[in-house]
Amino acid sequence: MNSLKRRLIFERLRAENPAPRTELVYASTFELLIAVILSAQATDKAVNKATASLFPLAKTPQALLDLGEEGLKAHIRTLGLFNAKASNIIKTCAILVERHGSEVPRERAALEALPGVGRKTANVVLNTAFGEPTLGVDTHILRLANRTGLARGKTPLEVERGLMRAIPREFLQDAHHWLILHGRYVCVARKPRCGACIIREWCEYSPKTPPA
Repeated sequence: MNSLKRRLIFERLRAENPAPRTELVYASTFELLIAVILSAQATDKAVNKATASLFPLAKTPQALLDLGEEGLKAHIRTLGLFNAKASNIIKTCAILVERHGSEVPRERAALEALPGVGRKTANVVLNTAFGEPTLGVDTHILRLANRTGLARGKTPLEVERGLMRAIPREFLQDAHHWLILHGRYVCVARKPRCGACIIREWCEYSPKTPPA
């Protein structure tokens, strides 16, 4: 895909959604971090349902520590991998209290040192909470980038690097949200909704599904 097509794609995505936002519900950077950790192999809708009861009781790392691992599990047991997530979240909260003054660090290395936080989660927090031009490549973005031709790669890191090189800088801040929403609702896995796709004319996927 050439640079003109990429620019036209992001100009169209921006025109349709000038201020994209995550669908996770949160009221602080700490709550965002916990929600993103919980979102691994879970839908945002399911995470929001779990955190609706959790966050009023545990708005800070210390409050979540006081709730305890079993108390946390009671709120998140509907989510996949809830045992591992609960263990990681409690360990993360302890580190936040002991090493970071109960604040979520802004540095990538410090974020990735937290249990349950990998590169994707760190990128989402850096982008959404701190305004960094990063891309958290999940299964939706991995699929969409390869299918459309925006950036091809076998791994999330390959696709992330390709997108970071390919996307014009003016679009990088919001690119993560545009791509994940487009992958979640339009460029879906089994039968992409090409007929409803606003970037159909520049997408290199073949064969496209027919218009609705």
